[in-house]
Amino acid sequence: MAPLVHAAQATGITTLTLDSPGNRNALSARLVAELRGALAEAGRDPDTRAVLLTHTGNTFCAGADLKSPCDPADFLALLREITALPKPVVARVTGHVRAGGLGLLGACDIAAAGPQSSFAFTETHLGLAPAVISMTLLPRLDPRAASRYFLTAEPFDAAEATRIGLLTLHTDGDPDTALAPVLDGLRKASPQALAETKAMVAAGVREALDRDGGRLTELSARLFASAEAREGITARFERRDPSWVR
Repeated sequence: MAPLVHAAQATGITTLTLDSPGNRNALSARLVAELRGALAEAGRDPDTRAVLLTHTGNTFCAGADLKSPCDPADFLALLREITALPKPVVARVTGHVRAGGLGLLGACDIAAAGPQSSFAFTETHLGLAPAVISMTLLPRLDPRAASRYFLTAEPFDAAEATRIGLLTLHTDGDPDTALAPVLDGLRKASPQALAETKAMVAAGVREALDRDGGRLTELSARLFASAEAREGITARFERRDPSWVR
């Protein structure tokens, strides 16, 4: 089978590309496992100063693979590994991000998006909650905005994502141009300086993952197994409103 995550190294930056367009780069067990392996390889590479996480197609990540979701504990492990990696992880988004994909953005140290991107926490419309991803997002997001978008599942654009703290920056042009000075700055930094500085700036997210990881993965698993989630997910596949919609 073709890999779902491609790795390429050039001039100090290891680019990891999510390449599962058939399910919009959803978080299947296989994609999560491949991404964890690729991150570990990048972490061991002495020539890598930073990791650039990007995607093929028009969706960065659609969230959980509803047909074959990964174990919440494995997704939690992925988020922990991103935040603990001794190299900065930079997200480059040129498409849509939904649900669990937003948790990936929260785990990244820097996140940038282009004009075609859009964002939504879709969990409540499926009978779920943004449980595991809340640990990487609540330390970063404006609290009022988090309450609104977590509860309503409204979509929002890159400018709003930057305003509320989900993104570091957005651009109406080429995201590679916008990220060029960011990546150049990381290339010029020493490995130990990057590792120690990342540990400081990511401390709040790592503390949340350590403190609440077990409780929230259990909540996620319980909700996925619930009758309301079965109805919400079935309704999504059947392109109809769930029974609770008024």
